Amino acid sequence: MDGNGRWAEGRGLSRHQGHRAGVESVRACVRRCGELGVEALTLFAFSSENWGRPPEEVGFLMDLFLDALANELEELDAKGVAIGFIGNRQELSVRLQSRMLEAEERTRANRGLRLRVAVAYGGRWDIVEAARKLAAQCASGALGVAQIDEARLAAALALADLPEPDLFIRTGGERRISNFLLWNLAYAELYFTDVPWPDFDSARLDEALAYFASRERRFGRTGRQVKAG
Repeated sequence: MDGNGRWAEGRGLSRHQGHRAGVESVRACVRRCGELGVEALTLFAFSSENWGRPPEEVGFLMDLFLDALANELEELDAKGVAIGFIGNRQELSVRLQSRMLEAEERTRANRGLRLRVAVAYGGRWDIVEAARKLAAQCASGALGVAQIDEARLAAALALADLPEPDLFIRTGGERRISNFLLWNLAYAELYFTDVPWPDFDSARLDEALAYFASRERRFGRTGRQVKAG
């Protein structure tokens, strides 16, 4: 969800106002995914690299995140959305960790859209954490080194409970993944748009989904094999 700050600066507004405008786009896209029957949506809200931003901006983002949780939880729960969070929670305030846990527990039994929010998350951190889990199992004797394969490593990642992503969307004009879901995105379709996140509404999401629908997904096979089923 990139481009909040640049969107605001281009309008003579503060970066804070850009981040607030971005919350409206989150709301619109979550609702649209629910309407379309999308199974899972993961939002990259705050990366492990974002801690390097000015302290006042980081503080504002954390407060905004708290406010959004408080304001949106009831509606999300009523619509059957199951909320989860991925990332290094130990870097977050105790208050924020508590709110995140509350949201997860309240919506755990919901069977609608599975919404995951990445906070203090990095793809490299995710892979390292998975490797540490497997190493600990090997050290305890519960797992043999020869038993480690792609499936076991994938099962130790933060999004192990979700299917592999089909579509990656990045707004704001940048053409890179920026340390997001590095393992998981191996076969995802990549969609980049110059539209900044505050302008990315449900109609823009539909455009991204139309692009995805136009793609031939081969997963290493030939086009003829795909057509043959």
